[in-house]
Formats: sequence, structure tokens, C-alpha cells
Amino acid sequence: MAAAPSSPGPLRPDRPSVPFGRGGADRHRTRAALPWPLWGPALAGLGLLVLPVLGLVARADWVRLPELVTSDAALTALGLSLRTAAASTALCLLLGGPLAVVLARGRPPGLRVLRSLVLLPLVLPPVVGGLALLYLLGRTGLVGRYLDLYLGVRVPFTTTAVVLAQTFVAMPFLVVSLEGALRTAGDRYETVAATLGARPWTVFWRVTVPLLLPGLGSAVVLAFARALGEFGATIAFAGSLAGQTRTLPLEIYLQRESDVDGAVALSLLLVAVAAVVVVLARPRAVEGAR
Repeated sequence: MAAAPSSPGPLRPDRPSVPFGRGGADRHRTRAALPWPLWGPALAGLGLLVLPVLGLVARADWVRLPELVTSDAALTALGLSLRTAAASTALCLLLGGPLAVVLARGRPPGLRVLRSLVLLPLVLPPVVGGLALLYLLGRTGLVGRYLDLYLGVRVPFTTTAVVLAQTFVAMPFLVVSLEGALRTAGDRYETVAATLGARPWTVFWRVTVPLLLPGLGSAVVLAFARALGEFGATIAFAGSLAGQTRTLPLEIYLQRESDVDGAVALSLLLVAVAAVVVVLARPRAVEGAR
């Protein structure tokens, strides 16, 4: 009697069969080639972003640069910029985080109009935003008159005004980033948690907030960088008072009128600080790392 054919044995899911000479990892890394016509506009766009900075580098007085960037005025302005940008970023996170959740998960009436209002500072000239804040919180403004009359509080031309101006222009960047992160993640986990009986506040802290974390780093970096470079709204609402409201962008503008080399040096300082913030704080996930 002929022997029965041997059993092929149990399947081994941990050792998938792959073509000879090519591993599974190589197969998964295969990507479609980019169309070559895209490279020309891409390089032109990169040049438009990088070449102006190289123009500053070429124009800088490198002999006087250490002296210019360590002057009392420069260090005072830089310190004020970092403090106010950090404060405005915290305020953006405190107010903009919940706003992003409402836009992504809520169904308030007039949602499109609400989202358009949130995005309005992105398209407004910053100086218009500064004037709007001035006529809201100024001594004769809609709210400012009551703050002055009943509380004796005057907001314009103070460090608080700098923080509010930076928050006004930076918050949309944080809201857009966090709302996009929530929409990308979907709401299936929150739905499951609610189906299992979790209360809304528990769903928010245990499910929604963790979903926000991957996009939180890039949102905070965008808001901080935008606040750090704010000029128009600050000068319109807070003025340019040394040590109180004169941030580094305002100091650069002032130096431009009297000392071009100083303005260039401070511009390079601001570029360097912004680059360090973006490179060190921007999460790897934004670049597609796994």
C-alpha cells in the first residue's frame, strides 16, 4: 500500500511567505514615483522661502554681529518676545483647544459661520486685528470703557495687550491643527466609549484628549512661532514701549530706521530662534516618521 502523503503542517502566520530575494519590509516600502513636472515648481517654491534668508546672511555684518545681538535693547526685546509668546501660546491652548473640540465634534447652530469667524484672523491684515482689539478694549471701546470706569483696568499699550494681540493672530493656527487631528482620527472610539456608558466628561478626558495628543505638538509649535513673529497687531494695539511692549519684531523695525546692520542682525536672531523652536519642538510624526 502506498504511503499517505504527509500533512503540510500547521500554518505559520508569523512567517509569511514572500517572493525569493525580496522581504516583506521592502515590499511595504515601495512607493510610486513622483511625476517629474512637480520638481520644477517645488524647487522654485523652496527657493522663494530660502533665498530671502540667504539674502539676510549675505548682508549681515558678521564682525559686529555678536555685539549687535547681545545689546541691551536686543536682549530685552528677545526676552519679552519669548515670555509673551509663551503666555499667548498657553492662552491659545486654554481657549483654542476646547474650541477645536467643539468645531470637530459638536453640532452648534451655524457651524460654518462659526468656523469662518475662527479662521478670519488668518486672512485679515494683522494691523486690522490690532485696531479691532483697540476699539474693543481701549478706553472708549465697547468693553474697555467699562473696564476703565468700574475696575480701573486699561489694557492697551501694556504687556497684556501684547499677549492678547499675539493670541488673536496665533489661535487659528492651533484650532485648525487640532480640529484636523480630531477629524482624521474619527469619532468611533468616542462612540464606543459612550455606548459603554461613559459620561461625556470621561469620554473627553479618557478618549478625546489622547486623540488630540499626536497633533498637539505641531499645533503648539505653529501657535508659538506665529506669536513670536507678530508685528502688525502688536504695534496697533500695544504700541512700542521699551521693556513693556517692544518685542523683537518691533525692535527690528525700529532699528531699520536708524541702523540697518542692527536690523539685519536682529532679523537673523529671530530666524535662528524660530528655526530652533520648530526643529526641536516639532514632533517626528509630522514628518511621517514611524
